[in-house]
Amino acid sequence: MLIDPAKINQVYIVCGKTDLRRGIDGLAAVVQEQFALDPYNQALYLFCGTRKDRFKALYWDKDGFLLLYKRIEAGRLQWPVNQDEVRKLTYLQLSRLLGGWSLDSTIHKIKPPKVNKALSVSGRL
Repeated sequence: MLIDPAKINQVYIVCGKTDLRRGIDGLAAVVQEQFALDPYNQALYLFCGTRKDRFKALYWDKDGFLLLYKRIEAGRLQWPVNQDEVRKLTYLQLSRLLGGWSLDSTIHKIKPPKVNKALSVSGRL
């Protein structure tokens, strides 16, 4: 795994929608200016776009930022919608989110993607 979970101080989810065209500097500015948090504190910050089928994660690992991007192939994330809120997540909630589950419900699971059998493992038709 790129990020050692034992080194993550806290996990924050930025509620509402974020412009995912932003890169590291833009997302760090959101953390710092909009929520008065320190992007250098080894916390994992999660951001979601309008479509709710993808999100970005920002993490400072002591010598640079990691910017991670995940796109869900089938379904939508159950992302909190309050635009002016940042929410702390437990590691269980983070695991559920990354596994395709809703943060607060045990009922909703994102459907697995349908595999296009016309494509081989190498990506050729």
